[in-house]
Amino acid sequence: MPSLQKNARVAGWLYFVITVLGVMNLIYIPGKLIVRGNAAATAQKILASESLFRFSIASSLVSVVVFLFLVLALYRLFEEVDQPLAALMVILVLVQVPIGFVDAVNQLAVLLLLHGADYLSVFDQPHREALAMLFLNLSGQMTIVSEILWGLWLFPLGQLTFRSGYLPRFLGVWLIINGLAYVATSFIGMMAPQHMDFVSKITFPLLLGELAFMLWLVIRGARPRQPADQALV
Repeated sequence: MPSLQKNARVAGWLYFVITVLGVMNLIYIPGKLIVRGNAAATAQKILASESLFRFSIASSLVSVVVFLFLVLALYRLFEEVDQPLAALMVILVLVQVPIGFVDAVNQLAVLLLLHGADYLSVFDQPHREALAMLFLNLSGQMTIVSEILWGLWLFPLGQLTFRSGYLPRFLGVWLIINGLAYVATSFIGMMAPQHMDFVSKITFPLLLGELAFMLWLVIRGARPRQPADQALV
């Protein structure tokens, strides 16, 4: 298998792993364990399914590590297209790594509070549950802030895809739109959080650009076009 196709396949499958973990950690597990606005009910659910909560923390760290291997594979795929732009893509991913580890510590603090060690006896159970809910909310706010970086790294990726000649140009355009949607969602979440549900419904189709890109790499890979076809979208 040519190195171009191999790099594309590797990147596609790494992207697939991150996508699965992301759906679990950002949608499925929070939906199972977090009761919005109810600290006591949330605490009860987390303690009853502590292994699931711990799995979420561990898998989020795995996702961060896989993300590093993904951007390395994408760099190898696109470095001949525009090396400075590919390097910028890598940098915008690297700056996200510390956020992932800080968020993991943040969520481990939830378990420390709910288990109520001796040094926490100064707080009664409702207070500890409220503090645990605060840390969970901080984790959610960290996700909102991180969406800016989730969007920014897609700008160079989209440009590289568009200019590559071995991936469809519409994927590059969609990735850039996907990035804009992430940035817009982040700012709405910070400036007008009461509108987040409405904005999420509007931006959801735009956020499927990464999914389309991942599926293309997994199913089709990267195929150099003939010179006569390069002008076609």
